[in-house]
This record gives sequence, C-alpha cells and structure tokens, in this order.
Amino acid sequence: MNVSASGAGSAAARYFFMFLVGLVAGSVATVMLIRAWEARKDPFHEAVMHVQDWHFGQLKKNVEQNRCNATDTLPHLQALRAMADDIEPAFPDLRDDQRFAKAASDLRAALDAARANPPLSCAGVGNVVQRIGGACKACHQDFRG
Repeated sequence: MNVSASGAGSAAARYFFMFLVGLVAGSVATVMLIRAWEARKDPFHEAVMHVQDWHFGQLKKNVEQNRCNATDTLPHLQALRAMADDIEPAFPDLRDDQRFAKAASDLRAALDAARANPPLSCAGVGNVVQRIGGACKACHQDFRG
C-alpha cells in the first residue's frame, strides 16, 4: 500500500508542477502579446495631448499661485503654440475633417493672439486660459470618445 500512496503523491506533484509551468508560460505569453499590441500603436497623438495638457495645467497653476509675469507664461504659450502645429499630423484620420481643422485653427489663433499681446496680469492669463480651454473643449466635444 505504501507504494501506491507514494505514486499518488508523485502524480499530484507532477500535475501541480505542470500547472505552475502552464501558469508561468501563459503569463509570459500574455505579457508578450500585450507588448506587441501596444508597440503597434502610434504614441504620437497621446504624447502631443499630454504635453499640451501639461503646459495648459502650468498656466492654470500660475494663475492660482499668482505667478503671472510674462516670463512665467510665455514659455508655456510658446510650447503650446509649437505643439498646436502637430495636431493634424498627430491625428491623420481626422486631418480632412473640416470641424477638426477649424478647431485646430481656432486653438492656434487663440495662442497666436496670446503671444502677440502677452497677458501681464493674472486676470489676463485667466482670460487666455479660458480661450485656450474653450478651443480645446470644442474639439474634445466633437472628437474625444
């Protein structure tokens, strides 16, 4: 009887070992599949939006912290304007849509106006933030899922 009890324990150990091997192999294969799928995505559009969001957030933070000198706001306005040129290339599927082109153009116009006449007070920066935010919101309402 000892021999069969030992054989049953050995079979259970083998099954458990095979289960662990299958679990590890499945986990590795899942990670590889997810990474391959993510590598096929173009991160450019997300990067453009993240950089713009960061600079826009810095402008809002400057207003909250009462740091509204031109030296505090102009670098963010310039970065936003530079990134605004990349909106259409970042979204090639929407490039031919007239609403999308108008929204991108409106954003660039708001940024050009802000750079041409830089706000010198927090009230002015607040107004610029509202105009930029309005241009962003108009596009996001139509095209953000």
